[in-house]
Amino acid sequence: MELDMAADELKSVLNRLKRAQGQIAGIIRMIEEGRDCEDVITQLAAVSRALDRAGFAIIATGLQHCMTDGRYEAADRGQMRARLEKLFLSLA
Repeated sequence: MELDMAADELKSVLNRLKRAQGQIAGIIRMIEEGRDCEDVITQLAAVSRALDRAGFAIIATGLQHCMTDGRYEAADRGQMRARLEKLFLSLA
């Protein structure tokens, strides 16, 4: 399955991932500086949510593109749906 996203959808996902990348760098600094455990965990939770949202956006776009375009026959659609469902559940 190819990642076929419109420019605005792709930009949104990339922004989320870049923001998460920055948060991870911040968490690393926090740990190196010996910051409070609660602060570190709070930031880890925020990064996790950001990554989940990016993943869900990619999967939702995949569902939209793969399930609605005419490239897939009925049997292929069932197989594609199963693959996308598996991906979705991997993030849950």
